[in-house]
Amino acid sequence: MSLGNGDYQFEYVPGWGKGPKGRQLGVVSGQATDSQDRLFVVDREPNPAIVVFDREGQFLESWGEDVFTQPHDIWISPDDTVYIADCGDHTVRLCTMEGDVLQTLGTPGTPGDPGAPFNRPTRAVGSPSGDIFVSDGYGQHRVHRFSSDGELILSWGEPGPEPGKFGLVHSIFVDHQERVWIADREPNHCLQVFDPDGQPLDRWKGHPAPCGLFIDDKNTVFVAEAWSVMMFTPEGEFLSSVPLGIDPEHAGHGSHSVWVDSQGDLYAGEVGAENLIHKFRRV
Repeated sequence: MSLGNGDYQFEYVPGWGKGPKGRQLGVVSGQATDSQDRLFVVDREPNPAIVVFDREGQFLESWGEDVFTQPHDIWISPDDTVYIADCGDHTVRLCTMEGDVLQTLGTPGTPGDPGAPFNRPTRAVGSPSGDIFVSDGYGQHRVHRFSSDGELILSWGEPGPEPGKFGLVHSIFVDHQERVWIADREPNHCLQVFDPDGQPLDRWKGHPAPCGLFIDDKNTVFVAEAWSVMMFTPEGEFLSSVPLGIDPEHAGHGSHSVWVDSQGDLYAGEVGAENLIHKFRRV
């Protein structure tokens, strides 16, 4: 059965992504593919780790069990550097494919002062120019921009419903034009777009619960929200959507994260229950 509309249609792949023998995945809060299209899954709780699968959903390895406290989301750069925001210990770590920590931003276990990095960050991503952008969402209402060597360049944001202000800064993505996209979940229920210096460019209202963001090479905007993944043009025109909760064994529990691999296949993670990572094959 084909799901979606127009150029963005998919088939659900049932039973994809079984955990290692003797242990199923816990709560999946993020996922990203590397240059080989291996999927790196954030297993947030009860056993925090990064779990790696091949394209067919076969378990390859896991790492980070002795590093992470409550990893919230993940992003992988074109050079295969893994960016992980740890909401539980107020850090962002850049790691190798094998899990070696290359760089740590923030002080493990210590929240930043008001307005300063970090207090329960939600995601870290790279930009085409090499800077690092972090959504500091649960304990702050901020976005932070760092240089590639970890120097803080600027921060912006404060609580409020007006454009340029934030409710819950839940996810972040930087597109090929260096525009910074923010999933501003509740109570603002919107997407916001900024230039790299924090100047507002656009705001899309009316999104019930935007949680996760991905933008592909064509600048198609994928939004994980409520019980689906929605697709839009960069101007906000609706293109397609894929519902979650298709598997009769797993009713929809809340779309939290989205990623698209080099073949156009879509991966969605749900929170609210365990072992909910879904693959949708592009048709």
